[in-house]
Amino acid sequence: RSGDLNRRRGRIQNMETKTNACIISALVPLEAMFGYATDVRSLSKGRANYSMEPSQFEEVPASLLESLTQSIYREPVRT
Repeated sequence: RSGDLNRRRGRIQNMETKTNACIISALVPLEAMFGYATDVRSLSKGRANYSMEPSQFEEVPASLLESLTQSIYREPVRT
């Protein structure tokens, strides 16, 4: 259930099981959520949905900082 969120550097806050559903609350970096809609539909065979809202800002981990910086500077400048 939560493996895909863990792979995306997510931190599970709560998991609630209801009769026909499992509700997972997690904090996941926005950058890691690109493509999640497609992935969650595939993983659930189209039965799951999700929503997200901004929560907080955090410092980028040093292990990701260099690759993130390089990807920003590789983007063409838009005028």
